Amino acid sequence: MADGDGLGEAATAMASPPAPAPGLSPPLGWRERLRAGLAGTGASLWFVVGLGLLYALRVPLRLCENLAAVTVFLNSLTPKFYVALTGTSSLISGLIFIFEWWYFHKHGTSFIEQVSVSHLRPLMGGTEGSIAEPGSPSSSRESETSRQNLSECKVWRNPLNLFRGAEYRRYTWVTGKEPLTYYDMNLSAQDHQTFFTCDTDFLRPSDTVMQKAWRERNPPARIKAAYQALELNNDCDTAYVLLAEEEATTIVDAERLFKQALKAGETIYRRSQQCQHQSPQHEAQLRRDTNVLVYIKRRLAMCARKLGRIREAVKIMRDLMKEFPPLTMLNIHENLLESLLELQAYADVQAVLAKYDDISLPKSAAICYTAALLKTRTVSDKFSPETASRRGLSTAEINAVEAIHRAVEFNPHVPKYLLEMKSLILPPEHILKRGDSEAIAYAFFHLQHWKRIEGALNLLQCTWEGTFRMIPYPLEKGHLFYPYPSCTETADRELLPPFHHVSVYPKKELPFFIHFTAGLCSSTAMIALLTHQFPEIMGVFAKAVSMISRTCAEYL
Repeated sequence: MADGDGLGEAATAMASPPAPAPGLSPPLGWRERLRAGLAGTGASLWFVVGLGLLYALRVPLRLCENLAAVTVFLNSLTPKFYVALTGTSSLISGLIFIFEWWYFHKHGTSFIEQVSVSHLRPLMGGTEGSIAEPGSPSSSRESETSRQNLSECKVWRNPLNLFRGAEYRRYTWVTGKEPLTYYDMNLSAQDHQTFFTCDTDFLRPSDTVMQKAWRERNPPARIKAAYQALELNNDCDTAYVLLAEEEATTIVDAERLFKQALKAGETIYRRSQQCQHQSPQHEAQLRRDTNVLVYIKRRLAMCARKLGRIREAVKIMRDLMKEFPPLTMLNIHENLLESLLELQAYADVQAVLAKYDDISLPKSAAICYTAALLKTRTVSDKFSPETASRRGLSTAEINAVEAIHRAVEFNPHVPKYLLEMKSLILPPEHILKRGDSEAIAYAFFHLQHWKRIEGALNLLQCTWEGTFRMIPYPLEKGHLFYPYPSCTETADRELLPPFHHVSVYPKKELPFFIHFTAGLCSSTAMIALLTHQFPEIMGVFAKAVSMISRTCAEYL
């Protein structure tokens, strides 16, 4: 088989034309070269043509006479007119500046630049050179870049997400603010339909009702549908799950409902195991019942963790990871890490990291920053910046600093929350790895663990900004990880509530038009003030300008 595949590939290679070498583009025809040259010199060419036409038509258009008339008109104007003119210009440019500033902070781009690129550039023919044919190397590079951006901007379920009824809704009752965005809740609805439904739901009337409940947007309607499902079948595990998540107002109530769901779920799971080999539909039903059972046990472990029964929570999580090892994509080990840190069982934390902090496995802020915390713990109580500057860093301190740099490179937003330079909010139900949403989710649960270790935050404060000297261009090249994705800001704005100021990395420079409008507003305001205070001097200045313009007109 291997030889046959090799011969087939060789035949395909011989039949197809040779591909251009990497970094080289195919030769262009004379039309393409002419178009590229015109596109590169288009602006200067139009400028020269405009000047030539203006000079050629100076006599028919009577430019000299018109310019002299304008000069006479300007000489007859009083200083009050200049005050009104410059004041109005300052007001208009100030309003533009304020709008540009607001638009930049809300959308991360300049409104004037966006309009220029979207509407003016096509009129000037600027898009022709950028349009690539489907088979061209540039189009393949663009498609590869877009695929990379899509993979980088994949949104993950938050392993430590809170309970909607017992935590998120209580926050809304107290503050009047919605902690979850519509985009985040819509992703959760998709997760529920993926995990808790299957093609055989029509065989059980209660599951048919629950399938509609998971698609319902209105929370009271979902809760009502769950009660309807329980009326049809008192052992409907997914109905108890929905009530525990959304109707229960305390963790104790949620745990009680999850225990009822566990009792029903185990019965359904055993029944599905016995019938799994009868048909593909029964296999799909077993996968669904497995997902429901794992979800219930995990949420019961989180209830025990929140109620202070941490060892019980650790036991449930370990049993889950041992009983269902294929479900590692649920990131149950991150729940286990947080509970072990609460128990201060640092040796067990190190054992979990040894298994999951592997180069072949996807990283997370919990993995990287927990590894940094363990190495920081060995040196932080005796660390002093003054002492370190005199004698240098020891081997253990170097390892701790390198671990901090590694963690900061993976997610640069976390230190500001750990150092309380930025206020925390409730974490969303979904996170974007390396983004602000992941930083909030990590710091919300792990800040207490950093505070518990003496000197850990001090060492973090002294060293975390040194990471940025190693990666001066994080969007182009990373040090230990891939370049930082440029799409995190947009995704985080969708995941996080509008009252939160999204952290942006790397920090964006202010657009040119913000500087331009600010300078225009300041200069015109200054001219208006000077004209109002010193009308004689500004009148002399205006006459000098008019004399210069008259001289230019006579020269023409």
